[in-house]
Amino acid sequence: MFSNAFPPREEMARLTARMLLEIEAVNFEVENPYKLASGLVSPSYIDCRELISYPRIRSALMDFLTATVYRDAGFEAFDSVAGGETGGIPYGAWMAERMGLPMQYVRKQPKGYGKNSQVEGVLHEGQRVLLAEDMTTDGGSKIKFVEAIRAAGGVCNHTALIFFYDIFPNTRENLAEHGITLHYLATWHDVLEEAKRGDYFDAKTLDEVEKFFADPLDWSLSHGGIGEVSK
Repeated sequence: MFSNAFPPREEMARLTARMLLEIEAVNFEVENPYKLASGLVSPSYIDCRELISYPRIRSALMDFLTATVYRDAGFEAFDSVAGGETGGIPYGAWMAERMGLPMQYVRKQPKGYGKNSQVEGVLHEGQRVLLAEDMTTDGGSKIKFVEAIRAAGGVCNHTALIFFYDIFPNTRENLAEHGITLHYLATWHDVLEEAKRGDYFDAKTLDEVEKFFADPLDWSLSHGGIGEVSK
């Protein structure tokens, strides 16, 4: 269960960034940038799935995320926790355990046979559900998961995650338009600041990555990727 420790928000962000850097979940590559699923080209890539293999780190992060949710949303604000297929499922399970709540998981698409369920697990009408995930870029997949939970009878107005890109315009506004409040531990800006403090990357790489964070769409377009994020 949750240890009831509430570190300052800034300290949780710094330590989260340090953990991600320590296990090399953060990748900066300027010469051969990464092509993302959206079509954007990026010199930065983060793999939050690596966190599942580090029990001490994931335990600390779950405490941080639980503290964030309790502080921002309330101690008795939820009746269950759901994780999204596939990356969010372990985080949904760990958050449910920390908060002493039942769990569900949400498929990207309905099952296609049997009961054709998109939400698995017991979900009662009107149940207040927290969507727990690993990360988000522009929030699009979170909206789809939340809509699936609502269609199944749940009340889902909050999503909690480890990492939020926080570099694409209007993400928070788009989520808010769908009635979703975002809770998170760290962003690319936190990771960049922590990377500057340590000896993780050379100065030239950090400078180019900072340019991308300042204007990711223009950087992508000038490096052979798309120049807009689809809605």
